[in-house]
Amino acid sequence: MFRSNRFTGPIVAHCMDERGQANYRLAACLRSASKMVTGMFANAGGYDQFMGRWSRLVAPLLLDFANIPDGWRLLDAGSGTGSLSIEIAARRPHCQIVGIEPSEDYVAYARSRVPNKCAKFDVGNIQELSFADCEFDASLSLLVFNFLSDPRKALGELHRVTRPGGRVCAATWDYRDRMQMLRIFWDAAVELDVNAQQFDEKYMPLCQSGELSALWKDAGLANVEERPLEIAMGFMSFNDFWEPFLVGQGPAGAYVARLAADHRIALREHVKRLLPEGAQQGTFELRGRAWAVRGTVPEQ
Repeated sequence: MFRSNRFTGPIVAHCMDERGQANYRLAACLRSASKMVTGMFANAGGYDQFMGRWSRLVAPLLLDFANIPDGWRLLDAGSGTGSLSIEIAARRPHCQIVGIEPSEDYVAYARSRVPNKCAKFDVGNIQELSFADCEFDASLSLLVFNFLSDPRKALGELHRVTRPGGRVCAATWDYRDRMQMLRIFWDAAVELDVNAQQFDEKYMPLCQSGELSALWKDAGLANVEERPLEIAMGFMSFNDFWEPFLVGQGPAGAYVARLAADHRIALREHVKRLLPEGAQQGTFELRGRAWAVRGTVPEQ
C-alpha cells in the first residue's frame, strides 16, 4: 500500500514478496498505479466524510487510554482533519494543543473546526519536527503511523520533543482483520480484480497485534502497553456506506476513482452482497478495531 506526499518524503509501497510476507519497497514497485496518488489526500472535507466519522469514534478511546491530565501541553502528530484535537479540546479544555500536518488543506480544515484558544495547527512533517527537545508533556498520533515512510524516525522525533516522564501514544487501524468497512471493500475488489490485491490495506505495516508495542520498545520508551480499541459505526442505508467511497479519498477511494463506470457498478453491487443482512433494506452496523500503544519517556 502507499500514501502520497501528505506525509512528506518518498512514496512508500507496502507489497508482498513471493512468500506472501509483508515488505517495504519504494514506489517503483507500483509504477503502474502512480496516477492513483494524485489527489488521494487532497480533499479534507471529502476525507472527513469518508474516514473522519470513524476517527471521531476512535479519538475518545485513544484519549482515555493515553490518560492525559488536563493542563498538559500536547502534540497532535499528523493531526489530519482535527478529530483528536476536537476531542481533547472538549474533554481537556485547559490543555494546549499543537497540531502538525503536512497537508495545507487538512490544516485549514482543522483550524475551522477547533477553537483557536484551544489549539494551533501548522503545516509540518512529523518525521522532521522543528520543536525543541522536551517541549511537550505528551505526543499523540491518531491513525497515522502506518502511512509514514519512516515510522521509526517519526517515533524518534516524538520521543525527542516529549519531556522525561511524558507519554507518547498512537493508534492504527487493524486493516487485516477488524476494520470491516475496508475489509469488505477490498475483499470484493480483489474477487473482481486480482490486481487490486497490491493496494489492499491489509498488507500495511503496524496494523496487527504487537507491532506497535514492538516499535515503541525498540525506541527506548518505558512502561509500554498495547490495547485494542473497539468501535461500531452505524449506517442509515447502503448509500450512506457507499457514497463516501466516490469522493476519491484514501487508497480505497482512489481505487474506485480510477475504475471505468461499468467496473465501478460491478464493484458496488458485489460490495453490497458482502455486507451484513439488512444492508440493502435499511440501517446496519459495522465494527472497527484500532490497535493503541502508549509509552513513557524515561527519566534521565
